[in-house]
Amino acid sequence: MKYTKKEKVEKSKELAVEFGKTANLFFADFQGLKFQEMAELRSKVAPMKGRFQVLKNTMLRFALKGAGFEGAKPDLFKGQTAMLLAPGEDPIAAAKVLAAFAKQFPAFKLKAGWVGGAWLGAEDVKKLSALATKPELLTKLASVLYGAMSNMAAVLAAPARDLAMTLKALEAERSKAQAG
Repeated sequence: MKYTKKEKVEKSKELAVEFGKTANLFFADFQGLKFQEMAELRSKVAPMKGRFQVLKNTMLRFALKGAGFEGAKPDLFKGQTAMLLAPGEDPIAAAKVLAAFAKQFPAFKLKAGWVGGAWLGAEDVKKLSALATKPELLTKLASVLYGAMSNMAAVLAAPARDLAMTLKALEAERSKAQAG
């Protein structure tokens, strides 16, 4: 789509405002992907309220500068650039989707990411995708806590159970002794 200079400036200002509201941005080169493949990626990021879009490098550069995201490597602005705007506190889920998509479609190449106020390279984004997501970590924590509580309950119940079993055995012995 052709933009006039004024439209580019306005669009980059709008993007800068959006960038300022999110903590997670990921950038990729999508050259060689078909429309259906791009649509598939968009459908994968939709449940996490992410937005995947293609941007002109000039607009992207001005939007990042306007949002205060300084320090981007120059190769970010080379070639075709697509961006995933991933709102929320969990950047790992978005990184997992992108890394899985990159494995499925080798033409899709991760370029960089902006996570928690710091720039990440493509390799760092891949490493991030290998970590557990927040829901996965919470599930593991709940499992560990449940196991610990279950063990503690068993240990605390053991003396009462042993006492009850001893009393029952004594009662059975007395019954036997009285009957015999």
